[in-house]
Amino acid sequence: MDPNDDNHDLESFRRGGPQRTARLTALGLNSADAEVAFDRVAALAAQFAGTPLAMVNFINADLQMFRGRYVPKVSPDDGVNVQGGAIPFDLSQLGREAPGEYGFCPHVVGQRKQLALDDVFEYPRYRGNPLVNDLNVRSYLGTPLLDNTGQVLGTVCVADFKAREWTTPIKDTMKELTATLLSDFQLRDSLLAQQQELFGVFDVVPFPIMLTDGPDHLLRYANAKQGQAFGMYPQFSPARKVLTGLDTVGVFRAMDEALLRGESTTLPRVRIRPFDSQGPEDFTFLCMPVRTSPNVPFKGVLTVATNLTHATMPYGVGDPQTFAANVQEKFEQLGPGAFPDRFPGQ
Repeated sequence: MDPNDDNHDLESFRRGGPQRTARLTALGLNSADAEVAFDRVAALAAQFAGTPLAMVNFINADLQMFRGRYVPKVSPDDGVNVQGGAIPFDLSQLGREAPGEYGFCPHVVGQRKQLALDDVFEYPRYRGNPLVNDLNVRSYLGTPLLDNTGQVLGTVCVADFKAREWTTPIKDTMKELTATLLSDFQLRDSLLAQQQELFGVFDVVPFPIMLTDGPDHLLRYANAKQGQAFGMYPQFSPARKVLTGLDTVGVFRAMDEALLRGESTTLPRVRIRPFDSQGPEDFTFLCMPVRTSPNVPFKGVLTVATNLTHATMPYGVGDPQTFAANVQEKFEQLGPGAFPDRFPGQ
């Protein structure tokens, strides 16, 4: 990448924001949660390049998310210089988020090419970047982080507090290290395919079901029968707020109890008027907590409604309790991929 290019790369970066956000969400990477594997890659990048700073940085439409990070664990009170550059403050206290266009990584994403700045001060375009003033960064090397489909998701970057030459061997090593993450994305895609297969089963089930996430019961999935009976709302909507009819008859209290106790709860016969009916009908609701492993906390609730007014169950479907138990077994097979991260702030 030519460091003296104009800002067309930032325009490209902005245009690609929605697509990156969607892809990161699908892969379960759309948050700033730390991951040990990415922290290890950042530590290796710092070791290979001989730098005090390194990041595995995923960037959506609004935020940079440092799911992998390596920083020196020293305090300014120690009077320590790292590789000849003064540390302005304790970098180990840095958060794992930054504004979307902060620093140099957005330029790497926009151009889809490696950016090497031996001395930021030599380039008028970059020397006024807030990263220089905030962290005393003097040199930077960023490599585009591509997934297995060719989509740029962010960068693997290293930085120093002093001017330095980024040699060809260092540049090539950073490209090779970044490429090792492809296998992680391939695995996540495999889990995503299994999740979609599971949701496909939900679609043909003849009774209303919904899957919610966490104590706030954010909607992760609802099948067509759920939408026809009680209303279809966007993914990640707060279910208790949008499904007010179900809240009124106590469905969410039963869901709260299931998630708190880690046991299935049943809301017996309640009367509610579904959207696809001419009048009130009787339903029972089974609320089963689900998790991605027997050894981790319950993550969400699968809620299955049975219409008691029209209680005929189609042949071969099985009862809701058996169905819910089969779903829990499938979720444990999927592991963490069953619940990819939601949009930041939702």
